[in-house]
Amino acid sequence: MDEALKENILGALEQVIDPEIGIDIVNLGLVYGIDMDEEGKATITMTLTAMGCPLASTIVDQVKYALSDIPEIKDVDVNIVWNPPWTKDRMSRYAKIALGIPD
Repeated sequence: MDEALKENILGALEQVIDPEIGIDIVNLGLVYGIDMDEEGKATITMTLTAMGCPLASTIVDQVKYALSDIPEIKDVDVNIVWNPPWTKDRMSRYAKIALGIPD
């Protein structure tokens, strides 16, 4: 996958807002990896801020919808992982400022 497509995917994923926190999943540091095979199937490896998040299926649906406008992507698989565990250290400077967390 070329860098331009990866940036396009990350840009689309920035439209997916964690409903409990109000910040997008990219700036929260929830997206761990992006892969794509030759057939156009994108695999997004990500985590959630809390295990047992009641909105997990909503976030997965939003990820799939956000990527639906990218012509190179024919199918999306969202792989939720818990290892490594998410911490506030994964958040971008923007997210920390928005939430009032010292850098």
